[in-house]
Amino acid sequence: MTKKRIAILGSTGSIGMQALDVIAEHPDLYRVEVLTAGRQVEKLIEQARRFFPDAVVIADESRYEDLRTALEDLPIKTYCGADALCQVVEGENVDVVLTALVGFAGMLPTIHAIRARKMIALANKETLVAGGDLITRLAAEYGAPILPVDSEHSAIFQSLVGEDHNEIDKILLTASGGPFRTLPKEALHKATAAEALKHPNWAMGAKITIDSATMMNKGLEVIEARWLFGVRPDQIQVVVHPQSVIHSAVQFADGAVKAQLGVPDMRLPIQYALSFPDRLPLSGPRLDLFALGQLTFEEPDMDKFPCLQLAYEALERGGNVACVMNTANEVMNQAFRDGKISFDAIYTNIRRVMDTVPYDATPSFDTYIATDRETRRVAEQMIS
Repeated sequence: MTKKRIAILGSTGSIGMQALDVIAEHPDLYRVEVLTAGRQVEKLIEQARRFFPDAVVIADESRYEDLRTALEDLPIKTYCGADALCQVVEGENVDVVLTALVGFAGMLPTIHAIRARKMIALANKETLVAGGDLITRLAAEYGAPILPVDSEHSAIFQSLVGEDHNEIDKILLTASGGPFRTLPKEALHKATAAEALKHPNWAMGAKITIDSATMMNKGLEVIEARWLFGVRPDQIQVVVHPQSVIHSAVQFADGAVKAQLGVPDMRLPIQYALSFPDRLPLSGPRLDLFALGQLTFEEPDMDKFPCLQLAYEALERGGNVACVMNTANEVMNQAFRDGKISFDAIYTNIRRVMDTVPYDATPSFDTYIATDRETRRVAEQMIS
């Protein structure tokens, strides 16, 4: 069996490192061809020495010399900068591109990979949030399959396997509720970044963990689900499920519901995207229903977590609004982590930015670039 040759964009982040765990468990099936990182050059060097890829890229050009010097004794190509990210995914030695970059920065290299007809294992939800219409049209035009890596979207994807011609009634998108699920609304103003970063179930990167605390992450996933599965916004129902055992479900036209269950372990959806349609052995804990005892479900509190409502609004308005929301959230999320704004100001400021940045009903890729730039300017000015 020919090995799948994989490029990992964002190999030093949480998803990237877990993807390397999966690849290490199946060295007969996968080979790492490309590793990239933003600025964590030491970790990137360590990974390169372990997996011997064909090429490595550090986006932060100021760290390039450290990378080049550290790997000069190995036959590994070293590059730096945003342009290099786009170029390495187009190589003939790459079959699958795992896009695990954080934020809007993941869109352009994903587009290059699609145009090169690579299979996309999508862990960068912001790409579909900001430009879902463009990305899905390009994927169809170039015949580039997009397989979801997010645990929720992987669960939906798994539930839909074999159901190609059956009508979806609705998607049940589960959410843990985050670290502040039971905290009174009036106490959120005083919530700290340290508290928000303590997710009850998942070990994730800082940005996505804060997004989980505001429930913006679930809003982003609503938009992602709309584009991945071609459903209307009103067919996507968010269900708060604190145990994070049912990763999501699909209800069909006859009322039947199919769900995917498992322990909270991102290696499973990563591996499924890389191995599809096959299921491979995976080490780790198994779901024990007897030990679990019970599963509970709640409606999301839109009043307490209004960022979720913003996502539905962005879908309804269309155009470049979701791009504005996504970029404003990136800025406000970072500002909260840096102690510049309060937790509840994340929503307030995103709302204000969405009301300020000009609307474009039919955005092109250049429009998305301009929208991202203008949104950052407005958002950063608001903080200062």
